Amino acid sequence: MAEPPTSIEDFYRSIAAGRLVAGRCKECGKLLVPPRPLCPNCYSTTFEEVQLKGKGKLVSYTIIHIAPPQFQTMTPYTIGIVELEEGPKLPGIIRSPGDTPLKIGQELTIDFEPQTAQTWPKWPRYFFKPI
Repeated sequence: MAEPPTSIEDFYRSIAAGRLVAGRCKECGKLLVPPRPLCPNCYSTTFEEVQLKGKGKLVSYTIIHIAPPQFQTMTPYTIGIVELEEGPKLPGIIRSPGDTPLKIGQELTIDFEPQTAQTWPKWPRYFFKPI
């Protein structure tokens, strides 16, 4: 069994491998995405790795028209919050084909892309797309 993820680096190593993982607190069962070394619920430091399905529902979103310099080439782009089937909420870019409008409550799934050549952030990326 893999070491439980407890850092943002662990989270992005899993993303690079095409996996969405959480840390589940062994004391209270809280799922942490991205994982952290300390449970905010019970202050435990013992976790186990849990592979998540990467499916969920759109809770909220906004369209970014004016972006920081490193994201200028992506504008306009959509950022949303997805409530995963397992319970945690995760922010991410949402890619919808063409001009298909998004709807709150819409089902989305995660997808992955390799690390980009831009200077920051130098992490592999995940994004959500309609099912």
